[in-house]
Amino acid sequence: MVPLSAYIVKRHLFFLSSTRHQCELLLNSVQELCLLQLPCLVAADKYPNNRMLGWRPLKDGVPGPYLWKSYKEVYDEVLQIGSALQELGVQPGSRIGIYGTNCPQWIVAMQACNGYSLICVPLYDTLGAGAVDYIIDHAEIDVVFIQDKKIKEILSPNCKSAKRLKALVAFTSATREQIKEADQIGMKMYSWNEFLKVGKVNPRQPCPPQANDLCTIMYTSGTSGQPKGVMLTHESHAMYVKGVDLFMDQFDDKMTTDDVFLSFLPLAHILDRMIEEYFFHKGASIGYYHGDLNALRDDIQELKPTLLVGVPRVYERIYEGILKAIAELRPLRRVIFNALYNRKLTSMKSGYSHKTASPFADMLAFRKVKARLGGRLRLLISGGAPLSTEIEEFLRVTTCAYFIQGYGLTETLGPSTVCYIDDMALVGSVGVPATYTEIRLEEVPEMGYDPLGVPSRGEICIRGKSLFAGYYKNPELTNEAIVDGWFHTGDIGEMTPDGILKVIDRKKNIFKLSQGEYVAVEYLEKVYGFPPLVEDIWVYGDSFRSNLVAVVNPHEENTMKWAESNGYKGSFGEICKLEGLKEYILKELTAVAQKNKLRGFEYIKGIVLDPLPFDIERDLVTATMKKRRNNMLKYYQSDIDAVYKKLEAQKNAAKAK
Repeated sequence: MVPLSAYIVKRHLFFLSSTRHQCELLLNSVQELCLLQLPCLVAADKYPNNRMLGWRPLKDGVPGPYLWKSYKEVYDEVLQIGSALQELGVQPGSRIGIYGTNCPQWIVAMQACNGYSLICVPLYDTLGAGAVDYIIDHAEIDVVFIQDKKIKEILSPNCKSAKRLKALVAFTSATREQIKEADQIGMKMYSWNEFLKVGKVNPRQPCPPQANDLCTIMYTSGTSGQPKGVMLTHESHAMYVKGVDLFMDQFDDKMTTDDVFLSFLPLAHILDRMIEEYFFHKGASIGYYHGDLNALRDDIQELKPTLLVGVPRVYERIYEGILKAIAELRPLRRVIFNALYNRKLTSMKSGYSHKTASPFADMLAFRKVKARLGGRLRLLISGGAPLSTEIEEFLRVTTCAYFIQGYGLTETLGPSTVCYIDDMALVGSVGVPATYTEIRLEEVPEMGYDPLGVPSRGEICIRGKSLFAGYYKNPELTNEAIVDGWFHTGDIGEMTPDGILKVIDRKKNIFKLSQGEYVAVEYLEKVYGFPPLVEDIWVYGDSFRSNLVAVVNPHEENTMKWAESNGYKGSFGEICKLEGLKEYILKELTAVAQKNKLRGFEYIKGIVLDPLPFDIERDLVTATMKKRRNNMLKYYQSDIDAVYKKLEAQKNAAKAK
């Protein structure tokens, strides 16, 4: 593990990555920084014939085998797209929007922005109603590269900012009607091939950016209000790439040009974007999913990736799928599987690597799990939110691959902490500070978090070369978030003496009950999420009431098993209306509270059951699945009021006795 130094100032505890101060030695020129941030242009020289971007064309709605473009082919398209943008009169520093799901055209447009000193602005409709219209206007975008099925949204009367656009460039093509509509509002519409031809006929030399130039403005979803534009420079991107290089140099298993990444997390988010940037730097390959997350396993089997990156929900589904397959085994084989699992886990906890812990178990049982994931996976990475220790351990053992977690935000260009492969001491954590990163915990007295206490807990603050430059057109919010060079994340962390970080809570998601007690709601939701019948839970309380209540999404399969064993029949929606189910889940939640020694005011006293998951369509969660708590309160207000009314009636009845 990279050695860490720690020091204390006032009520702050600091942890530094020891490699931070290598920055000036390794990157002593602006030119080198800029070249690192033009991976497509550099890699085309080093790996011209390597496979770069892969996709699955659809025929009659069915995806076929992967087709590939080489680094040289992509490089030629980047030059043509960049030249065409200049022919349109787009000047360096102009903002260029990209709107659509992950595909080769997305990356070509992004790399053209990098190569011609333009600012890439991803557009993402699930940031909320009207978000695309808001971002086009707020960022003052000139041209949008767009997925065909999204064109109608830009041309819709609801998208008032479309009038400011010079052009729309379709990922493939547009209909005659769309071309006519665009012309009527003074906007030129191009097919992808038409725009390439414009650049080919009017070639222009690339215009490499300077280190402090803006590379992208990435808008992030807030739990309330409009999206905020995070400004990221070319220097911060370059430092990320070089930092990952330094991190990977510590391990025997090196990344090679044969590595393949399956891209399905949105490129409009920082995690997938930065993984791809690094793959381009190394001359490796990216294959895009065909657009259906429910059929992701088919893409995995076809591509056979060596790297998979997902959020916890992705790994929870993989975990559930494997458990389901195990449950279908004959009893003897199930016993053997569990015995092999426990043996390998024990060996890994004793210090053996996943490769040497139990080759016999891998051959006999876990090779089948590996085959379900394509057969070539070497590394799985989880980010976006904490993953349960149980699932992380299970996947470390059964996938025959390295599995690590990390922590970061758009504002920190992705991973600010990262775990080390084959280090079981890091299971359940998000690792240690990444290269060029400093981590500080700051006291939050109203929540009882003290960095100098035992354990050390406080708000996570980050400083380093990969930090964002501020929020676009919002200096007040920037000054609120960055104080003395430290970015205040709003997340609450717990740090061990040797610098291992766990994310345990969220600073803003606290409220005070009527008796004056503060409630850390995200922590409670994590605790209450463990019962088998609970798929998801939203905990609510306010300062005018003394009790907590919750809305629960029941786990469908486990709920139907409960119904069958208790003699109930009906659809899942009908079962969720049963008072008996409510009472059972409430008892389960109470048992969890007792087991975790929660304080009395942290017990949930009443619940609402919703068979539908908290979803983006009802605007209950953000694009990154964070709960929009104000929206949830509005949506469930009548149900919540009914629960409180029932609790009040029970209280009065008890007094009357």
